[in-house]
This record gives sequence, structure tokens and C-alpha cells, in this order.
Amino acid sequence: MAFAMQTAPAQTMTSSPRTRESGVFAPKPPGPCVRGDDGARFFRGVSAGARRLRGGPGTRAAGFSLLEVLVAFVILSLVATALFGLFSSALKNASAADDYSRAVLVAESAMAEAASTRPLRAATQQGSADDGRIEWTSRIAPYVAPGVNPDIELASEAMTTRLYRVSVDVTFPSPAGGRRTFALATTRIGAKDAR
Repeated sequence: MAFAMQTAPAQTMTSSPRTRESGVFAPKPPGPCVRGDDGARFFRGVSAGARRLRGGPGTRAAGFSLLEVLVAFVILSLVATALFGLFSSALKNASAADDYSRAVLVAESAMAEAASTRPLRAATQQGSADDGRIEWTSRIAPYVAPGVNPDIELASEAMTTRLYRVSVDVTFPSPAGGRRTFALATTRIGAKDAR
């Protein structure tokens, strides 16, 4: 039995460039990323945040740029400055209101003491409170109402009583550095001075 050998035709070497279909550039099986219509990579089964962290074409790295951080610090410093100014003025106003309340209490106390003296006589008294921060002066003086008819004033001279004006002036520190004055006044009826 004779076997016939059949030979394959000889392959000729060509100098054509290699293509993707050649053995070196064989097509890759689909992996974890697929190329979309716009050429950007999309990862299968990976969230958008993870895509940004992984990087790749068309994605931006996570984090803030130096410019964004500087702008945030500038805004934060402006807001903090405004808030500190607001708190500072609120504390000054609270302190001023407290000083004013104390001055009113001192004035009312000094007026009550001066008006309760019997018999009422023209006099002046001075004092201080809160370790000298608040100073007060009380005055008792005969009172003549403005615009009174002279005939009525003459007729009131015959009476055994007269009208006295009791006033109190209180000075206390101002938040701006000066002194403020608060005044109270009232009238009381008292016996006339014996002359």
C-alpha cells in the first residue's frame, strides 16, 4: 500500500502590518470595564464614588483642590469675624443693661430714703454703691410749679404745708468709657420750715 503524501502549499511571508486579529493583539475577553459610546470607561457593578477613587479617563480624582480649601477658609473666617463681633456687642449691651438696672435701683432706694424723712426739709445728701462705681446725690428743695398765678402763690404762703421736690441724680460708668447720668424726681407735701 502506498501512501501518498500531500504537502500543504508553502506560506509566503508578507510584510503587512499586524492587526488586532493577529496572535499578539488577540481580542480580550470582556473584563471589569466596558467602553461606552462616548469612549469613556464605565465600570460594571462599581458605584460612582468608587469610580472616582479608581480614576481613569473621564473621571475626576476625589478631594478638594487648594483653591477650594482657601476659598472655604476665607468664607469661614469672614463668618467667624461677624459672629464674634455680634457676640461681643451682645455682651456689651448685656453689661450696659445690667449697669443701668443697678443705677435705677440705687436711685429708687435713695429717693425712697430721702422722701421718707420727717419732717421734710431742704437738704442734700451724697453716697455711692457697688464699690464706688455708682454715685448718687439726692436733693430736697421747695417746689413752685411753673406758670402758677401769683395770687395763688401768695395764698399758698398762708398754708402750714408746702410742696417739696425730691430729686436723685445717679452717675455710673458707660461702656464707651465715660459716665452716664440717670435722674429721678418726685414731689411730696411737707410741713413748712418754722422761721
